[in-house]
Amino acid sequence: MSSSHSSTPAAPFDRIHARRTELGEGLTIRRALPTAQRRRVGAWCFLDHIGPVQFEGQALANGGLHVGGHPHIGLQTFTWMIEGEILHRDSLGSEQLIRPGEVNLMTAGHGIVHTEDAPAGTARIHAAQLWIALPPGEEDRPPAFEHHASLPRWQEQGAQWTLLAGSHADRTAPPRVYTPLLGLEIHAPNEAVELQLELRGDFEHGLLPLEGELGLAGETLGTGELAYLAPGQAPASIRLSAGGRLLLLGGEPFPAEIEMWWNFVGLSREAVAQAQADWDAQREAGGPRFGLVQGDEGRRLVAPRLPASGY
Repeated sequence: MSSSHSSTPAAPFDRIHARRTELGEGLTIRRALPTAQRRRVGAWCFLDHIGPVQFEGQALANGGLHVGGHPHIGLQTFTWMIEGEILHRDSLGSEQLIRPGEVNLMTAGHGIVHTEDAPAGTARIHAAQLWIALPPGEEDRPPAFEHHASLPRWQEQGAQWTLLAGSHADRTAPPRVYTPLLGLEIHAPNEAVELQLELRGDFEHGLLPLEGELGLAGETLGTGELAYLAPGQAPASIRLSAGGRLLLLGGEPFPAEIEMWWNFVGLSREAVAQAQADWDAQREAGGPRFGLVQGDEGRRLVAPRLPASGY
C-alpha cells in the first residue's frame, strides 16, 4: 500500500516582515532591514519605510518629526522623499530641505552629526530612509553631503521609473556610492502593470512595496513585506497593483562583516566602541571627531549603553 503527498513549492524568495514602530507624534515606521532573517542587501544595511502619516493639531503646527543631533560613522545615509518635506542639518554646515522626488545622501565616514526636522505646517510625510555600509578602505573617509533634486526618470511598460542609486538600463544615478549597487523606484500611478525586469544576476535584491501590492513568482506582497532574492534569483517579471509603488534594491554581496550598534556601522566591534566613547566624551562642547550642528544645542541624543557582548 502506498501513499502520496502533495505540497506547495516554496517561493523562490524570502518573505521578510518589517517591524512596525511608533516614533512619537503618531509617526509610524516599518523597519525592513536589518532583521533576524536578513541583515543586508548588498551594501544596503538599513531600511525604514516612514509613513505615510498625516499630521494634525499640534504636530501639524510644530512639525511632526524632530530628531536631535546624533552621530554616524562608517556609512552613508540615503533619504528618498515621496511626500512632505524634511530639513537636514549637519556638522559640516549643510542645511538642505528635501522635497518629494529628491535624494539626500550623507557620507558619515570618520564621523558626522546631523538633525532631521519636518518644517511647521508639514501635513503629511512619506519617505524611505536607508543606510549604505562603506566597504573596507572607505569606512574612515572624510564626511560629505550631497543633495540631488534631479534623477534619471523615464516612462516604460506603463510605469514611471526613477533611478535613485547605481546604474540600470544604460542610466547612472548621480549619488556617489562606493560599492556596486542599485536603488530604483517603480510607480504604477493609473492601472496595474506587468513589468519585465533586466537585473544583474550577480546582485542580491530586495523588493519592498511602498504603496499597493507586488506580485512576484505567484505570490503577493503588501506594504511591510520585503522580498529578498539571493544572487542568481533576480526576478524576470513582477506585477504592480494600480497605484502601486515599489522600492527595488540590489547589490553585490558585501565584502566584509559589519558591526551595527545604534547609529554606528563599523568593520569591527572596536571601531563601534571607539565611536561611542568619542560621542560620550564630546558632550555639548563639540569635538574633533563629530562637531556640532549649529542651532541644535540642547537636543543632542544620548547613545544607549554598548552591551558587553552580542547585540
